[in-house]
Amino acid sequence: MSDDAQYRGWIRPGPRVTGGVSVEAGETLDFLCGHFKIFQYAKGHRYSTDDVLTAWYGTSWAPRVERAADLGSGIGSVALIAAWRLPGAALVTVEAQEISIRLAEKSVRYNDLGSRFTLHRGDLRDPAILARELPFDLVLGSPPYFPPGTSTLADHDQAVPARTEVRGAVSDYAVAAARILAPGGLFAFVFPTAQRARAESALGAAGLLLLRLRDVVFKEGEPPMITLFSAVRKYDLPVSFHGRIDGKPVVEPPLIVRTARGAVHPEYATIRLSFGFPPGDMAANEGALKCD
Repeated sequence: MSDDAQYRGWIRPGPRVTGGVSVEAGETLDFLCGHFKIFQYAKGHRYSTDDVLTAWYGTSWAPRVERAADLGSGIGSVALIAAWRLPGAALVTVEAQEISIRLAEKSVRYNDLGSRFTLHRGDLRDPAILARELPFDLVLGSPPYFPPGTSTLADHDQAVPARTEVRGAVSDYAVAAARILAPGGLFAFVFPTAQRARAESALGAAGLLLLRLRDVVFKEGEPPMITLFSAVRKYDLPVSFHGRIDGKPVVEPPLIVRTARGAVHPEYATIRLSFGFPPGDMAANEGALKCD
């Protein structure tokens, strides 16, 4: 068994990958899930806990997935995790930055996923970008969190659109999702807890119904920073369900990432196992928050 197959007594699950794609200057190659690895810029946008949980939440609650899309896919972290958890699904991504797509393409080749992935370069707000694609059973998104001028810009140009709304806001993600969802399909995304009302308003305006949500607490005892949302098109459900109970979505108990003492919380440890990552201490490349 190779050194990569185990980590501190934990056996890495899932298919082996072909590799054979070289790391270039300024890049790193890091474990993402199971044997899957991802190419990232050492000083650019790197995948975050937000991305991991978006993929986990969507793939956990979608009823059945043959086709999945990732909007504003960046370096491909959300789509790659979804591909690992949904081995029979085809994945389609939309990303505007050429430098990010270049890394995503390398990761797709490294993990031998070329037959399952289609990567589009373009603006997710453009209805033509996915017009020739069949509908999707699952649409994922990790929208930028802040309107221009309301937060400090990232140091690296590649990371700016991941945090700041330079190419669309959560409302644009919701509109795009509603347009491309298959009947009964699920839209799952992450957004700051403090802006929950903004996320819910975006869903309603796009004709989507929020089914359930879950706050994420990064350290026990602290307030939640981000929230996971799942929604469907309103007209895919019977009218009698539109009101739900008291007109509200199901609110799940908060997900705690670390205990008050700093250890990985037991539930989050089992979630890490579910996407092919060791249950113990965070790896250096996973655990950052997109809005840090």
